[in-house]
Amino acid sequence: MLAVFGLGNPGRKYRGSRHNVGFEVIDRLAEELGVKVWRRRLRGRVGEATTEGGKLLLVKPGTYVNESGLCVRATAGWNRLSPEQVFVVCDDIDLELGRLRVRRKGSSGGHNGLKSIAEALETTEFPRLRIGVGRPAHADAVDYVLGRFSIAEREVIARAVEDAAEAVACWAAEGIEDCMNRYN
Repeated sequence: MLAVFGLGNPGRKYRGSRHNVGFEVIDRLAEELGVKVWRRRLRGRVGEATTEGGKLLLVKPGTYVNESGLCVRATAGWNRLSPEQVFVVCDDIDLELGRLRVRRKGSSGGHNGLKSIAEALETTEFPRLRIGVGRPAHADAVDYVLGRFSIAEREVIARAVEDAAEAVACWAAEGIEDCMNRYN
């Protein structure tokens, strides 16, 4: 079993924000894999799919991004998942808009969601996929990530979400090395 956690903030207020691209990837995967039943459990919303790689949990933490580790720890613990079986998808303001970066492990890079997960799992050795949302020219970083994409940006992000969903499927079926080689 593997689990994919798409980071985002719950609630209508944050739908479509830069910080919620992780949720968008989970929604895209759910659509592709035919996941229709979402259960509230372990501090999040969980759907199950069967893929080439076996059972895949799709998880949208029900906490705010900065507390994502609570859901990840609960879900990983309940399902006896090692950090290598956990894949995190999140936004990154240090990457240009639409660019993907897949890593086997690494620091939080200033992302509070990744920091929360590393603290909860007591390791930074879990795979992650960052989706570039661009850096604000003059705006405060918090306001920027909680803001919405422009129409032109939305087109780029829609393609990035598609590519990210493919990258997650690649990871689940073929492993992190193939995923990194293909999507970085």
